Amino acid sequence: MGYTKHMIKGISWMSGFRISTRLISIVRIAILARILSPVEFGLYGIALLVLAFIEILTETGINFVLMQEEKKLEEIVDTAWILSIARGLVIGLIIFISAPYVASFFNASSSLPLILGISIVPIIKGFINPAEIKFQQQLEFNKEFFFRFVIFLVDSLVAITVALITYSAFSLIVGLIMGAITEVILSFLLIKPIPCFRFNKKIMVGILHKGKWLTLAGIFNYLFQHLDDIVVGKVLGVHALGLYDAGYKLSLVPITEVGDVVSKVTFPIYVKIGGDIKRLRTAYMKTVGGITLLVVPLGVLFFIFPEPIISILLGEKWISAAPALKVLALFGMIRAILNSASPVFFSIKKQKYVTVITLVGFISLALCIYPLITLYGIVGAAFAALIATLVTVPVISYYLYKELT
Repeated sequence: MGYTKHMIKGISWMSGFRISTRLISIVRIAILARILSPVEFGLYGIALLVLAFIEILTETGINFVLMQEEKKLEEIVDTAWILSIARGLVIGLIIFISAPYVASFFNASSSLPLILGISIVPIIKGFINPAEIKFQQQLEFNKEFFFRFVIFLVDSLVAITVALITYSAFSLIVGLIMGAITEVILSFLLIKPIPCFRFNKKIMVGILHKGKWLTLAGIFNYLFQHLDDIVVGKVLGVHALGLYDAGYKLSLVPITEVGDVVSKVTFPIYVKIGGDIKRLRTAYMKTVGGITLLVVPLGVLFFIFPEPIISILLGEKWISAAPALKVLALFGMIRAILNSASPVFFSIKKQKYVTVITLVGFISLALCIYPLITLYGIVGAAFAALIATLVTVPVISYYLYKELT
């Protein structure tokens, strides 16, 4: 059976989801950018950096294992849920304990309440039913659309409402918390099987063993994606971090969303055809071509018109992020195209390739980030991200050639 129709259908549903959520996101950013200052966004950015880092350190690869072992889902889901709960509790505790030290590192005492508040999010998310992966497994992207859309809508509406009342970045934390609660509730109401407290040590060991490369890949990927944010916040301050983060999101969200949509749809399809290298190669080449045709026009638009885009979406007080946005637009295009290789590697259980690729990118970023930021500020940070991404091209090309020929 061919999977082209499934792919087209999946891309249509996920594109609908991404387009609708991005429209909401644009409205959300436009409203919040006029209520909150770059400093407030910088403080929120620090809290997100902490959450993302601890999540990566404790990554078990549960979702990827469940995707790869689709026939054994009901046997695995109970143990996976217990692991998820334990992981959420550990993440929350580590964030809570480390909060004062993180605030001190960035010399931003005002970030402390946000970091403490965000520690609640992983604890709540730990209780999500792992069986929600079935939407992707069974290619039910229409259900995935409505499931994710409701969660995103709740997060956005709560964040905007609280921001209008408090004029504080903590509104964004409240939005995350309510979004997490919504996902837990929906995952139990809409998805079967419902997990219970039943633990299997053998299954746990299997999950952790298969997920070890994902953990390493996640750590390197985090550093690859966020080292520039960390250095900008540390060296240039919270205000600069807010500006850079806004430019980063503006450039990446419209561009990489295209790649993310396609990757999310193609991964389960690649899993099903992974044993046929010829079909996998053909599917991948079509995917790369489609992504390129979609992201290049978007990237060119952001590269040519950064000032008007920022002025319309964020307001004049954010206009100094425009030079960085030009560079980040190029970065976003290249990253979206290159990231299409990851689902291929995951589908054939070559997680270690992704680990090596992200390690190469991280090392490249680490070598150039500080001198470029020192010389050129947030524009230097954007160039560092672009250079680090380009360095991974030969590594990705080698692994693709090795596995698809």
